[in-house]
Amino acid sequence: MAGDQEEAERESPAPAAERVAAAVEAVAAPGEFRNAYRRQLLALSRRIRLLGPFAEELRERRRPAGEEEERALATLADALEKALELLKLGREGSRISLVFDRDRVMNKFQEVVAQLEQALHDFPYNELDISDEVREQVELVHAQLKRAKERVDVPDDEFYNDLLSLYNKTYDPSAELAILKSLSEKLHLMTITDLTQESLALHEMVASGGGQDPGEHIEKLSMLLKKIKDFVQTNNPEMGPPMASKIMDTSGDQKSVIVPDEFRCPISLELMKDPVIVATGQTYERPCIEKWLASGHHTCPSTQQRMSNTTLTPNYVLRSLISQWCETNGIEAPKRSSQPNKPVPACSSSERANIDALLSKLCSPDPEEQRSAAAELRLLAKRNAHNRLCIAEAGAIPLLLSLLSSSDLRTQEHAVTALLNLSIHEDNKASIMSSGAVPSVVHVLKNGSMEARENAAATLFSLSVVDEYKVTIGGTGAIPALVVLLSEGSQRGKKDAAAALFNLCIYQGNKGRAIRAGLVPLIMGLVTNPTGALMDEAMAILSILSSHQEGKAAIGAAEPVPALVELLGSGSPRNRENAAAVMLHLCSGEQQLVHLARAHECGIMVPLRELALNGTERGKRKAVQLLERMSRFVVQQQEEQESHSRLQAATAQVLPQAPEQVQESEIPDQLDSPASQYPTLL
Repeated sequence: MAGDQEEAERESPAPAAERVAAAVEAVAAPGEFRNAYRRQLLALSRRIRLLGPFAEELRERRRPAGEEEERALATLADALEKALELLKLGREGSRISLVFDRDRVMNKFQEVVAQLEQALHDFPYNELDISDEVREQVELVHAQLKRAKERVDVPDDEFYNDLLSLYNKTYDPSAELAILKSLSEKLHLMTITDLTQESLALHEMVASGGGQDPGEHIEKLSMLLKKIKDFVQTNNPEMGPPMASKIMDTSGDQKSVIVPDEFRCPISLELMKDPVIVATGQTYERPCIEKWLASGHHTCPSTQQRMSNTTLTPNYVLRSLISQWCETNGIEAPKRSSQPNKPVPACSSSERANIDALLSKLCSPDPEEQRSAAAELRLLAKRNAHNRLCIAEAGAIPLLLSLLSSSDLRTQEHAVTALLNLSIHEDNKASIMSSGAVPSVVHVLKNGSMEARENAAATLFSLSVVDEYKVTIGGTGAIPALVVLLSEGSQRGKKDAAAALFNLCIYQGNKGRAIRAGLVPLIMGLVTNPTGALMDEAMAILSILSSHQEGKAAIGAAEPVPALVELLGSGSPRNRENAAAVMLHLCSGEQQLVHLARAHECGIMVPLRELALNGTERGKRKAVQLLERMSRFVVQQQEEQESHSRLQAATAQVLPQAPEQVQESEIPDQLDSPASQYPTLL
């Protein structure tokens, strides 16, 4: 019973007093209102913040609220939470869209103000232990809300009409610049930060549907923003030229393609060249998020969460996926913009002396000293980027490479892990590769302890994020060794091997090596594994290999269709889109009829239709293409069946039929029809 009571207490809703306090605190959170309703939003926010002392006293009350008090507090909490929603819309909503929705927005203001005023008017102040000073402040807020309720704000018709004329393209061309200047000022779209926030807000409307026609309306809003952005950037050259979405194919010609949403920067909405991860886990194009941070923001543009730090971590996996997508679509892979390296503080004399002492021990004939020095360098390199640069600059890389052939497995393990930690820093990758590290790392991958093999695989993954290194690594025998680790390694070893294989197979020349090394049967084993371990990695690799002719044949030979159809219906969003991509490759080429027939038998049409409606952008595209092929196949099968039936019927009419001889054994003991229908036995 006690346990049931505790469970009920955990699941019970928060007390109304706590809801009131939380809502007041949320309104007090930092944030700007930079739109056409700035005055109204600031007034509402200011009045609610005045309730701060009232909320504090509610929290500090020792006596529980009575039934009437709880009801009044709940009414106030509801009103405050509605006000919070309106303020959030004012902070995060599209400024352009809010102007077009002016009637709805102004009605919301009136509703919120009326609801707050009524909640404070009916509040049982005498029943609560509230100080006189706080009560006077609450009554002041109530009086302000009452006046605001009785006053009706007159919207700026000129502002609205100017925006509408641009929207409908009915403006006087000679007045266009004056209109754009007025709109950019009234909408507070004057800086790169403002324009960025508006792009994000429109992007969110596209993702959510915006409650309106997601086609023409959103397109017109985007056109308006582009006009304003071009005007502002033209008048402020330091902001850079207007952004243009141009994708070049490998021959240098412009090509029109649909870029998947996950490959677009949420800020610029352009294909990312250098994707980086921020503290909240969101990914952005490096220059865009750097501008955002340089403007003084400490929140994530997409989630509005405060970022615990401003570290930008390269998203190697996404960069590799973008490269693969570009290769598949015949598009020139985006080049990362060359940026001057940020200055890194030089090693202090004491730090350099410590590193030099450790490097001396690496050269010692004493195996114990070598092992301890390699272990300490491993830890130092793990600690921070500053140490990684200092250790590499001191000349540690060749010495650590020499220890990869050590007969002492612990020394070998420390050395390869130290190299892994050093390789995380972009500047060290070239030094490691130019030192001829790959054959030695592959040696550890084949012969080291399990932990050393895991870290060797992780090192190859880290190095292979640079496209030209994929070729070098693939040509050194690394791929067969990684396939072996994927087969027999620990769970972590398999994960590291899968990550490295995925990266390496983005290069077309490595796909054949992986297929010939027996990767496909292993991957199919993971796909059909009931535990679902490494399913994400397996499906990503399978999607890459299915675009290769040998890979498609090897996958087709493994009877993959039932498992892929099941994933289409019940897998994660990413796995569903990869399953659709694999099926699309299988259903083209020599064996397409076999796979189409098997897919139809497995009931692929239902999950495909669902994916086409509710999948990721890439998943939707693949599903639609696959549905077209399946539909053509089904129609063709029906036509062939009808043609065959007609041929049989025509043949039956032309040819005379011989009387049917019935054997005695074929006559049933009990006849369900009259006996006269059967021949008489002689």
